[in-house]
Amino acid sequence: MTRYLIRRLGHAVATVAAALLLVFLAVRVLPNNPVLARYGQHATPGKVAEEMQRHGWDAPLATQAWRFVKGLLTQGDLGESFVLNPGESVASILSRTLPATIELTLAAMVLAVPLGVSAGIVSAVWRNRWPDLICMSAALVGVSVPVFFLGICMLSIFSNMPTGLRIPATLDYEFHTGFYLLEALLRGRFDIFAIAVRQICLPAAALATIPMAVIARITRGAMLEVLSADYIRTARAKGASAWRVVFRHALPNAAVPIVNIAGFQLGLLLSGAVLTETVFSWPGLGREMVNAVKSSDYAIVQGGALVVAAVFVLINLVLDILYVVLDPRIRLS
Repeated sequence: MTRYLIRRLGHAVATVAAALLLVFLAVRVLPNNPVLARYGQHATPGKVAEEMQRHGWDAPLATQAWRFVKGLLTQGDLGESFVLNPGESVASILSRTLPATIELTLAAMVLAVPLGVSAGIVSAVWRNRWPDLICMSAALVGVSVPVFFLGICMLSIFSNMPTGLRIPATLDYEFHTGFYLLEALLRGRFDIFAIAVRQICLPAAALATIPMAVIARITRGAMLEVLSADYIRTARAKGASAWRVVFRHALPNAAVPIVNIAGFQLGLLLSGAVLTETVFSWPGLGREMVNAVKSSDYAIVQGGALVVAAVFVLINLVLDILYVVLDPRIRLS
């Protein structure tokens, strides 16, 4: 296990480094100039040259990359925002926006996993019958309808539901962390928790549709394969009830692909639910990075990309370990 973890950690570090390098190069070939984006018509040639030199943006790309990596490794410095939030550290921006994305993602997965797994089980048990047709038709719609279109429809239908803020602006309550739901629960403020849930329910429901549909389809396929196995027929022949066969014998043996796709979807959502955050004006990392790309705010893009890559790689590492726990037949070699 130790050797396996060391090897996987090496792959993870290499993946994060490659992602950061690609983002570092990509953001600097954009046609926008951060000085022009910040100062607009007041950006004289002299001012542009002065700011470019002061921030080191006129240096060769290799030099800029080395300075960034050196500051990151020696001081944990991700830089400062220049356009969107001038002077504010990227770490501060990430600490403000990342918890919002994490809570939105987890809320979406809380909806997607139970509903998707349940729909997949129902479809497998009643294969080619009306429950299967209904569940798979719903899954097809869920994976096909664009999130932004669904979000706009939901905003039109549920126009009385609050959107745009994690808590109402009129609510005088101070949070010490960025995790509003968790902090409200730990403090026993169930009234604040209910308000935060009301704020997050629409974007979470919209965000949950695609992972729910994907999980349902994968669960159906995995369950159909397991339900046709010999030991399932043996369990039925011994008189085990239908639901005992499904939940005691079939579902645990179909867990690996289900956990795999659920973890993958979690990583995708944590990478930035850009469309959902944009439609619902959710103050998360995805929307912040989109604005940073438009404004050529290099530091925010680099820091956000680093965090996204690290989270995605970490989730995949945890999934690799879970495979062995769920199915001892899998060998780390």
